[in-house]
Amino acid sequence: MKLTLDGIKDRSAFEAINIALPKYDGAEVAERTKNNPRWVHFGAGNIFRIFIGGIADTLLNKGEADTGITCVETFDFDVVDKIYKPFDNLVLAVTLKADGSTDKRVLASLTEAIKAQSDVAAEWNRLKEIFVNPELQMVSFTITEKGYALKGSNGNFFPFILEDIEKGPEHAKSAMAVVCALLNERYLANKAPLAVVSMDNCSHNGEKLRSSILTMAEEWEKKGFVDAGFVEYVSNENVVAFPWSMIDKITPRPAESIAEELEKNGVENMHPVITSKNTYIAPFVNAEGPQYLVIEDNFPNGRPALEKAGVYMTDRDTVNNVERMKVTTCLNPLHTGLAVYGCLLGYTKIADEMHDEELVKLVNNIGPVEGMPVVINPGILSPEDFVKEVINDRLPNPFMPDAPQRIAVDTSQKVGIRYGETIKAYVAKYGDAKKLTAIPLAIAGWCRYLLAVDDNGEAFELSPDPMAAELCAKLEGIKVGEPSSYNGQLKSILSNANIFGIDLYSAGIGEKIEEMFVEEIAGKSAVRATLKKYLG
Repeated sequence: MKLTLDGIKDRSAFEAINIALPKYDGAEVAERTKNNPRWVHFGAGNIFRIFIGGIADTLLNKGEADTGITCVETFDFDVVDKIYKPFDNLVLAVTLKADGSTDKRVLASLTEAIKAQSDVAAEWNRLKEIFVNPELQMVSFTITEKGYALKGSNGNFFPFILEDIEKGPEHAKSAMAVVCALLNERYLANKAPLAVVSMDNCSHNGEKLRSSILTMAEEWEKKGFVDAGFVEYVSNENVVAFPWSMIDKITPRPAESIAEELEKNGVENMHPVITSKNTYIAPFVNAEGPQYLVIEDNFPNGRPALEKAGVYMTDRDTVNNVERMKVTTCLNPLHTGLAVYGCLLGYTKIADEMHDEELVKLVNNIGPVEGMPVVINPGILSPEDFVKEVINDRLPNPFMPDAPQRIAVDTSQKVGIRYGETIKAYVAKYGDAKKLTAIPLAIAGWCRYLLAVDDNGEAFELSPDPMAAELCAKLEGIKVGEPSSYNGQLKSILSNANIFGIDLYSAGIGEKIEEMFVEEIAGKSAVRATLKKYLG
């Protein structure tokens, strides 16, 4: 059994092993989409394939759409060569249920895969063709928050962005330069309206995307590569809109156990690959069932009937409140606490941590106890119900192969929104954040994690983080088992408002975090003892 357009013609074979197939003709949809692309997506990774691809698949199955999504990869071109093209762009979507069962369906909604390579004429010209189509309605993104960044922490453009600015639209390499160049093609061809929609898991994602595109356009105008009218075109949100969104679906790396099960049942070539850029990807995507996508309903050229596939279409303020609810209270801060303490306590699965008495108390205190008093209820989703589902159903799912080591990636870029926003809300409401205990404990745990020594005194490898070297250097001289080796090394970290969004000493909790940290470096099992002490 092959996961290809020809292979799935043998419907009875797939259905015999409970793999649902599209109700539409994938080849016909692909041809229609190629001739008249209406939805283009940048960032061809796993959450896009199963979640956004699943939305398009649902609309096609219901007869609410007749075209699919054109996929563009800006970073890891191996994904196109190794996962899209050999399988005719099909996806085998595997939903992992808490009872151990799975739902499997083949998605044929991803109709074309293109590499964003300006130095390859065929790829670049195809992208231009797509962007000048006046019926193109929507360009969406899952390129991670880093994909929108133009400048480093020093406020200067990254070297690769400077190169894009100097060389101009025809030689664009970075994601933001590529998109800006293609929007310029649309402007030159017909000035047609468009919605440019970030679906990345970051605060004010539409604002970040718009700012980066405008900056690139303005820099190119200075160089004479684009005219002033183009800057006006992308500045006018009545013509080129940048809706905000909130996305939520836990999508871990593909599990070998799923690949083995599929191959045992006769589906060929299912094993994951690791690309040259260290992307873990497979012909299938495994993920949890619960999923949420909330989008600001601002589409100047029309849009797919997204609400008929479970998407919440609303206004910008509501999107912002949903995003804050999730990222600052109900999911992400819990995830980060489990990530750093999971690494310290020797866990390799998030679900296993949810059988740990102290860690269950930690997440219950971070979210329902400490976060809830300052969360804004967005109206369309209940914060209480959302966090209850996260703690009782989503995180404990034993069949979700998600790892604290994956969640711990880039923690320095996350703590400001995941904890800093609640801390700032406490300062605004109470004058300081001294009422907090679990959130300071989570921050102390992150600092303890940065020593790269677990609670048994064994060294472990830190997850990738752009600030890892800088932060670890600040902790120089601290030794686990020697509390006296601490002499204030955390102060420059905890007072850094660029990391936390606020000076934690001015919030009244800097000293508390230092105290917790010192207790956690006392020796073997000190992390566990500190959790017990503060969580009672």
